Amino acid sequence: MKVEIPTEERLPGEGPTPARGNLLQALIRPGEVFRDSELYGSVVRRPPTKLPGRATTPNVNFFFHVYPVRVPKKVLSFRSTGRLGFISAVLLAILTVTGAYLMFFYRPTSPDAFFDMKDLGSAVTFGQLMRNAHRWSAQLMVVVVAVHMIRVFVSGAYKAPRQFNWVVGMGLFLATLALSFTGYLLPWDQLAYWAVTVGTNIAGFAPFVGEKFRQAILGGVDIGSPALVRFYVLHIYVLPALAFILLGVHLWRVRKDGFAAGDRPSTVSSQGPHDD
Repeated sequence: MKVEIPTEERLPGEGPTPARGNLLQALIRPGEVFRDSELYGSVVRRPPTKLPGRATTPNVNFFFHVYPVRVPKKVLSFRSTGRLGFISAVLLAILTVTGAYLMFFYRPTSPDAFFDMKDLGSAVTFGQLMRNAHRWSAQLMVVVVAVHMIRVFVSGAYKAPRQFNWVVGMGLFLATLALSFTGYLLPWDQLAYWAVTVGTNIAGFAPFVGEKFRQAILGGVDIGSPALVRFYVLHIYVLPALAFILLGVHLWRVRKDGFAAGDRPSTVSSQGPHDD
């Protein structure tokens, strides 16, 4: 009589089995060893195996993932997350709306940019209100995103199977800092001039490509209108597009990997929307 020993289900990236995790296997079938690696498993995730059939669809579909199949009770507690990720998304929405309004009254040329900023406070309807909302939301977003990352690190929510989402979050944090820096330069006043001077001089000390990178950012050797245009394009086109793409991937992976405060997707039961 042949007895079959049940094996434990593994998600990709949970480590190789004893029979496959040897050097010979790596030489014969490197593809399988790579698919069993933690790097592959953190980037490519498969749907949880113990969810009901109908619950698998929103977990796999990129658009349906916004509606979670179930939410652990611990996630609903304010103390567990502080709602910092949600606050960051709201601040990003405020920045998008107010920034779009300010674009109607701003010209990225010198000295027009400086005088346009002055006109926002006196000659533009709701100009000062929109500028203040945009500026304070940007500063608050840097603080909230930083605290959010600290909370994730302290709670250990960056560990398997969420390593890839932690990297995506780091990219969002860097994009937030870059948006804040490029927006700080757009008034093109003395503060902006010296901020550009200090920032580009620091970038110029990068090994091998530092000086070429500095000149590419400035559009020449000296600071002038070409530099302002480049920072303006980065601030309203390149960096926001990157931030929204990373945010979409970030939210998708939150649903894909499961809530950090709850159970892993492969061990979640289907009893109810708020069961632990």
